[in-house]
Amino acid sequence: MLAARVIVGVVIFLHGYNKVFRGGKIAGTASWFEGLGMRPNGRIHAYAAATTELGAGVLLCLGLLTPLAAAGVIGICTVAARTDHRGAFFMFKNGWEYVFVLGAFAAVIGALGPGAWSLDAATGLEEILNVGWRGLLIALVPGLGLGIATILLFWRPPEATND
Repeated sequence: MLAARVIVGVVIFLHGYNKVFRGGKIAGTASWFEGLGMRPNGRIHAYAAATTELGAGVLLCLGLLTPLAAAGVIGICTVAARTDHRGAFFMFKNGWEYVFVLGAFAAVIGALGPGAWSLDAATGLEEILNVGWRGLLIALVPGLGLGIATILLFWRPPEATND
């Protein structure tokens, strides 16, 4: 589980890092989110997404509060699949396969737990949070719930143009 946690953790952390420190930084990410239709303004969502990605990435790498970190990844991937990756299944058509794989791996990590080499195991949290169905539900319910709520409350698809 260490390898799966670190792979997903590093990938999602780097997405958050990119939003804050690379390219257009938060301002560029905010502008991009506004173009996707995130309301009331993209800046709020840029900070929320970056913070979630950075935090979930660190927590997954450490194996700390693992199903909650997995929920963060699932939530981010749910929003991304609907707002930015609606083209088709395959990534080369701007599809949702990439965010599906990340979200699915996060759900599996939530279900199977962080493994022996984790802070959850070292502190005894694994027995409370990461027991099969409980870990999966802790990852899926808030992850999907908050992702869907974000879409319903804050996403207004841009109108198509005839350019």
